[in-house]
Amino acid sequence: MAFAAVAASPANIGWGAPADSALRAEAAAGLKRAATFFRTHAASRGGYVYYVSADLKQRWGEGEATPDQIFTEPPGTPAVGCAYLDAFAATGDRFFLEAAQETGRALIHGQLESGGWSQRIDFNPRGTHAGRYRNGRGRKDGPNHSSLDDNQTQSSIQFLARLDRALQFKDPVVHGAAEYALGSLLKAQFPIGAFPQGWAEPVAPHPILKASYPKEWPRLWPHEPYYRYYTLNDGLAGTVSDTLMTVIDAYGDARYRAALTKLGDFLILAQMPDPQPAWCQQYNFEMQPTWARKFEPPAICGLESEDAIETLMKVYLVTGDKKYLAPIPRALAYLKTCVLPDGRMPRFRELETNRALYMTRKPGVSGNSSAPGYYDFSYSDKNLPSHYGWKQPQHLDELSRQFEALQQSPRPSARVTQRFTPEGKMFTVGVDDPAAARPRAELEPEVRRILKELDGEGRWVTVHDGANRLVGQPKFQKGFRYLASNVFNYNFQILSDYIAAGK
Repeated sequence: MAFAAVAASPANIGWGAPADSALRAEAAAGLKRAATFFRTHAASRGGYVYYVSADLKQRWGEGEATPDQIFTEPPGTPAVGCAYLDAFAATGDRFFLEAAQETGRALIHGQLESGGWSQRIDFNPRGTHAGRYRNGRGRKDGPNHSSLDDNQTQSSIQFLARLDRALQFKDPVVHGAAEYALGSLLKAQFPIGAFPQGWAEPVAPHPILKASYPKEWPRLWPHEPYYRYYTLNDGLAGTVSDTLMTVIDAYGDARYRAALTKLGDFLILAQMPDPQPAWCQQYNFEMQPTWARKFEPPAICGLESEDAIETLMKVYLVTGDKKYLAPIPRALAYLKTCVLPDGRMPRFRELETNRALYMTRKPGVSGNSSAPGYYDFSYSDKNLPSHYGWKQPQHLDELSRQFEALQQSPRPSARVTQRFTPEGKMFTVGVDDPAAARPRAELEPEVRRILKELDGEGRWVTVHDGANRLVGQPKFQKGFRYLASNVFNYNFQILSDYIAAGK
């Protein structure tokens, strides 16, 4: 998120030289050519995975996918759908709206009876990942767990709300799916304002308490169903707030504003007391930090704390209530003391001692990763397992600037749009944020590069460097050629932005 008080208005940017108009036309043609190939060859029934081999014979999401399977987590199906909607908004070409409708139908197929989505949609009703789908075309005994992990249900709702709006709320299937999902999401919000990592049924009420430190906590993973607790893990508060802001913008329904306000109230309660006035990944129903996965102990968490600060600023944008800004100065001051010499932040700080906390694989139990004692605590960052981000880049200076801008300038509009990072993450910015309306001249070099990299078939082909392992994938060999949804989404965003800048 990068909300700012100063807006760059694309309406004031004209197209001067004929070369500008020519590049705009080339960008529009590139969008059409790329979308035609991607829809025809990379899609499965209108939905998408993360990566497809250049020969179109292999497909991957988080793990290998069959031809019947698509993924919801960005940069998968809903993110590609949002890219199509961006192109439609920029060009007015209904070809892109039809592509988005096709993607919407694929996503709606996999909507669970519980209202949301899991990571993978399986069109084979007897497939290994087929769920208990709302349309009755899945497995009757399949999983029915709607997931808020890694932006799965959130991004799906955001895309459907945008699609519903683009269709002027006239498609009953799209509108019904969006309403059903939103009703289920509201039922998954605890009275305290928090959300679980996922749900199969409405949540139960618990006492509303303020966060506190436990007198003691188990040093072995307790195998608890942590996904039912109050969750902030992996940016959940931020992605849920993005969703609520998107649907407030699309529908203007007071229920969604109330849900966002309650989420902000929870974050105020969840800020830990001194000496560590920040946030944790997971809280139990006593509002004390608790275990998540076997390598995620009760601790103060830098990544989740930054996300909580961003979310509080979003809630302020919608409500105008400065109580949501009040926790931020103490949190920023504390977090700046937690930065490591290399400029990064440890994912975990031990409760009360504030020591950087890591976990290493325990000798003697290798091969049994589900054992509670599979990991040992460590205060050393040596020999850490490579599967987890034990240290994270930090953005405290940027957060401080955003906070100061909110304090000193008129509150910008809370209307939002979706954006993509080159790595494939989907996030939300205010429509009057400069990040949502980059100047034409700034975009031009990227536009030329993107168009140059688009081959004659309408593909952006990525060649693997052999060094960086793609998350959740086998180790691809150096020189392996594949089509990446994150590249498609990001390039679509840049080309669409360039075209829109000339309107």
